[in-house]
Amino acid sequence: MQAEIPPASRYHVSYYAKLREFVLQTALVNKLKTLLSSRKKMTDSEFGYIHMLAQDYLKYVLQIPQPGSGPSKTSRVLQDVAFSVQNEVEKNLKPCLDNIDVVSIDTARTIFNQVMEREFEDGIVNWGRIVTIFAFEGILIKKLLGGRIAPDVDTYKEISYFVAEFITKNTGEWIRQNGGWENGFVKKFEPKSGWLTFLEVTGKICEILCLLKQYY
Repeated sequence: MQAEIPPASRYHVSYYAKLREFVLQTALVNKLKTLLSSRKKMTDSEFGYIHMLAQDYLKYVLQIPQPGSGPSKTSRVLQDVAFSVQNEVEKNLKPCLDNIDVVSIDTARTIFNQVMEREFEDGIVNWGRIVTIFAFEGILIKKLLGGRIAPDVDTYKEISYFVAEFITKNTGEWIRQNGGWENGFVKKFEPKSGWLTFLEVTGKICEILCLLKQYY
């Protein structure tokens, strides 16, 4: 017959079991907080970097001089590729673009979100599609500013901000898993012979042409 545990002993067993559970739960919570804090710092850092790329690209499109040593290598490669895509879109879709009125930043944001939602609705992310995001922000800023000689600094900052938000939120994880900007994007697109005939980019031009038709 099993000996009965005295009430006092049962109390101590229960107390230490609860204490152990509390310690384990506290450790788990602290670990999760650390992971979330680390992830937030990483996301904030990623957003800042992408925001810089988006701003650099708009400055390039608007021909705004960049002081100091100029844009980074990643920015320069991105500008070459995205501007080539943008030129193709503008050339092939000129009649449509001439009839699109982007009258405010809110209008630009609405059109951008609707087009991006359609572009990424299949869940597929690749560097070619990411390039078209920058090309599209270039199209929007030109439509918004029209023939204005002196661009409003706040305008390109606001557009680059919501563009960077979209890229960070919807493609940030994919970018990390595919080498990041320096080891992924630059290595793939830096050789001219690579990006000029890159199917992901040229194929996406046609998709953007179709998506834009609903706005004219």
